[in-house]
Amino acid sequence: MSKKKILVSGIKPTGKLHIGNYFGAMKQFIDLSDEYESYIFIADLHAITSVQDRKTLKQNILDVAIDYIAAGLDPKKTTIFLQSAVSAHTELAWIFNCITTMPYLMRAHAFKDAEAKNKEINVGVFDYPLLMAADILLYRPDVVPVGNDQKQHVEIARDTAEKFNRIFSKDVFKLPEPFILNHVGVVPGTDGQKMSKSHNNTIGLFDSDEEIKNSVMKIPTDSKDVHEPKDPDTCKVFALHKLFATESELLDLKLKYAEGKIGYKDSKELLTSYVSRFVTPLREKRTSVALDPEAVFDMLKKGNARAQKVAEGTLAEVKAAVGISLE
Repeated sequence: MSKKKILVSGIKPTGKLHIGNYFGAMKQFIDLSDEYESYIFIADLHAITSVQDRKTLKQNILDVAIDYIAAGLDPKKTTIFLQSAVSAHTELAWIFNCITTMPYLMRAHAFKDAEAKNKEINVGVFDYPLLMAADILLYRPDVVPVGNDQKQHVEIARDTAEKFNRIFSKDVFKLPEPFILNHVGVVPGTDGQKMSKSHNNTIGLFDSDEEIKNSVMKIPTDSKDVHEPKDPDTCKVFALHKLFATESELLDLKLKYAEGKIGYKDSKELLTSYVSRFVTPLREKRTSVALDPEAVFDMLKKGNARAQKVAEGTLAEVKAAVGISLE
């Protein structure tokens, strides 16, 4: 039997997970867990660039770990770990700092976005791509699942791997491929933009029915009345129906849109029921998992140990190639 290919990804603990996180990333982690040897980390070091309150960050880390399990990620199949628990991430990032120029990093989207907003940029934001390159390359993955808007992260990791291998005349790093999820469209938020915590337009993955209803009712629509035909391809409400409705429900709704047999209010109420139907079992499982935080911490400790073993093996080769190893 051939050895499984390796997959690496992570998520920042910067707030509640939402349905955009689930359909844009987490569902793929779960679906691919049988096919790939997966390393999924909680990117707490990255979170410090914006979350600088001890209690908040600690709670966010626990919440994301609970969310992963409740959403269906199986720690028996996937190594789930805490980025900061594996010191090789920051050690390798420093080595990458020393072979990377500032003009190169100034091309990074996150830096350019912050600069365009006239923000006072901390060094962590500027250096973010190289820590991410270390996050990826330590595990020598074959693929890194990303959306089209995150493809640059993998490109920077590949550039850094190539540069390291060339400078030190040693093929330490494999060049990972971005795993672009073309079939996953942009999940629209309650304001019609891409769903994002930074836009404050999310529907929480474990929200109550009332919270779901309040969020869905905010979604913008055009001014067509109940009996006018409507275009499902441009309707942000219908775009969310595609994620939650069954095939027959979706076909029926599409017909009603075309024939002017449903208004936006009724469509939103229907969407609320579909989202609640999906979220309810996840919410119930999350409540159950959250009752035993020690079990969650134990799961993370085991994942940390597995990730540490792999990362330290790679770092040892890096140090030997650089010349900072006595072996």
